[in-house]
Amino acid sequence: MNSDSTLTPSPTDLSLLTRNRRTIGVAAILSALMYLYLFSTYGWRQGALFVVGLAAGVILYHAAFGFTSAWREVVNTGRGAGLRAQMVMLAVTVLAFTPLIAWGEVFGTNLRGSVAPLNVAVICGAFMFGLGMQLGGGCASGTLFTAGGGNLRMLITLAGFILGSLIGTWQWPMWQGVPGFAPVSLAQNFGVIGGILISLALFAAVYTATVMWERRQHGDVVNEPDSDTQYSWLHGPWPLIAGALALVLVQLSTLLLAGRPWGVTAAFALWGAKLAGVVGLDVTTWAYWQRPGSLSALNESVFNDITSVMNIGIMLGALMAAGLAYKFSPKFKLPMGAILASVLGGLLLGYGARIAFGCNIGAYFSGIGSTSLHGWLWFAAAFAGSTLGTRIRPWFGLS
Repeated sequence: MNSDSTLTPSPTDLSLLTRNRRTIGVAAILSALMYLYLFSTYGWRQGALFVVGLAAGVILYHAAFGFTSAWREVVNTGRGAGLRAQMVMLAVTVLAFTPLIAWGEVFGTNLRGSVAPLNVAVICGAFMFGLGMQLGGGCASGTLFTAGGGNLRMLITLAGFILGSLIGTWQWPMWQGVPGFAPVSLAQNFGVIGGILISLALFAAVYTATVMWERRQHGDVVNEPDSDTQYSWLHGPWPLIAGALALVLVQLSTLLLAGRPWGVTAAFALWGAKLAGVVGLDVTTWAYWQRPGSLSALNESVFNDITSVMNIGIMLGALMAAGLAYKFSPKFKLPMGAILASVLGGLLLGYGARIAFGCNIGAYFSGIGSTSLHGWLWFAAAFAGSTLGTRIRPWFGLS
């Protein structure tokens, strides 16, 4: 279930083969140099997290595992294969995460989950994010891997994403203290076994609902978009379920190396703040950057930031995967409607993620994987926003 992407010529085209071989070489050289720099300057752990990001980029690209199209398919066609794959991914994550987080420490690394309040900010921010997904053409991870794979429209969405994140940090104080409830972790409230069982029941309910909806719409259930696809581990594509399970390994690796689950969008806020500083805007007095640890992150190199390093890895991994798949063929002409949708969608994505305690990775994948109820609230609000976004995509000339 990919984000918006364009079809490319057959790899029998000699110029396309040459371009993609060069793409693989460039991606490999940049990745090697980045790893050596991180390892020598910031240590083995930062280098390892970059490698995890590289792997995530390859997985996301080859499995075409996004969230945007998967949710859109449920609304537009009634097919729920992508959403069911997400439920499998989340179920396996909960089974692995819950006991680890309960132990609290592994190999000297303190572990914590992604748990946040259930409040109006989550509802509003997630709704904006869901709407932005469909207009911008991708979620947080989807924007990174499709931009890295050479999709120009997604580079525009990424720019809007960064600007929206910056605006979100500026207005962050006005969303504090809004009505809501304190954080709720199913594992903390019902124990490890109870948290796992309740989570599995919720996954099963969503999975069953998609099956019933698909049968009602089509009379059958399809678990892969194209059952005749010839899969290749090196060149892609991969089965959806393979992508789902591989992303669980990305989550586990991030938890064990960083001490907390995978996140994406905090880096966009950091990048936006640093760019703002370049043009003379001082953000250090903003309340968002006065939080513990935030100001020091702003004053240090982005290569010292775990999320930034992983995001760069995702883009380089997707670039390499695009070359391996013979699909790196950027298109430089975009309709004005698509450009406007990308800018607006990116702004909504960035702003929404900042006020909703994360994105489809930080709030949905990592939050639900940590048995936090805010992840489920985020999912419900984001899906509603995504549904609206799906309906208005034709206004911008999008399919």
